[in-house]
Parts: sequence; structure tokens; C-alpha cells
Amino acid sequence: MTALPRLDHLLTLEEWDELPEDEYHGAELVDGVVVATPSPTPAHQDAVDELKPQLKAAFVSHGLAVVREIDVVLVAGFPPLVRQPDLVVVSRAIRQGNPKRFMATDVVLAVEIVSPGSRHIDRMHKLGEYAEARIPNYWIVDIEGDPCLQAYSLAGDSYDLVGDFTGTAQLTDPAPATIDLAALLG
Repeated sequence: MTALPRLDHLLTLEEWDELPEDEYHGAELVDGVVVATPSPTPAHQDAVDELKPQLKAAFVSHGLAVVREIDVVLVAGFPPLVRQPDLVVVSRAIRQGNPKRFMATDVVLAVEIVSPGSRHIDRMHKLGEYAEARIPNYWIVDIEGDPCLQAYSLAGDSYDLVGDFTGTAQLTDPAPATIDLAALLG
């Protein structure tokens, strides 16, 4: 394994694009700073693997596509902010363009599965960042204990909690969906 290059300044979006993908997979760019995140736990990976087909089944007839772990540019200017939600939902037309990443304006739903090390980031930082970037819907799924899902919808400049579910989640935005939360435990 080679050593990662020393990053001694705030990166631009163009410099972010030049970083080797295999060495920075899973990293995010927060205000121009590369932030490495630990690999997700097996339970976290299982939850994403179980949730994605549930969303796909609900959303495909509404012209929506579900994409796993892709960069979403929240702020393109300097310093840039690039997050990598566990799942995003975009229009099928946008997805078919096979972009390298999505702009926040492309995303109709961002989903984060809470990990022990991401609890504060998902519930505080990303909640504010996704709202500021005008992503219409944000779901936080917590698989610690009984799985639960908190659904947020953009109202003005911030999110309103529109549902707090355990067991089964019945949602209407961005399209009608029934989510079996117990199934997320694999």
C-alpha cells in the first residue's frame, strides 16, 4: 500500500476530482478538508443492502432511481462540501446519465444509516447541511436496538420531522413507500 499524499491546504472541487479513488473511497470533502470515515460495520452494510431493494420497489414506478454511496456536491464553491450518503434517490433520467457524482439539486431523498461513529454527524451536521443544500427529504435510519426511521421534509430553510417510525414505516415522500424496518437487521 502506498502512503496517501499529504494534503496541506483546502482542496477545490477540481483537486478533489484528481485524488485517487481507490485511496479515498468513502471519504468526504468537508469545507475543503478530506475527512476519512471508518469502514461501515457488517450490520450497517446489511441495512443498506436490505433497504435499497425496498426503496427501488417503491420508487421505480414513479420514475425514481436509488443509488448507493455516491458523492453529492452540497457546495460547489470554495471551500466545497461533498458528502456521500448511504443511499440517494434521484430521477431515473438523471441516473441514466451515469454521472460521476450528483449535485444536491439532483437529489430528492438522502438516506443515512447511523453508525456508532456517525450518530452526531448524521443527526446534526448532515441534517443542517442537506437542508441548506435544499434536498427535499432526509431519512435517518438507526439500527441500534429496535430499528427506527426518522423522516424529515424540507420546510423553508430547515427540516420538519414528518415521521418517527419503528416496525413498519409508511411514507409518502418522495413517493409512497412501505419500509419493513425489522428486515434491515438482515
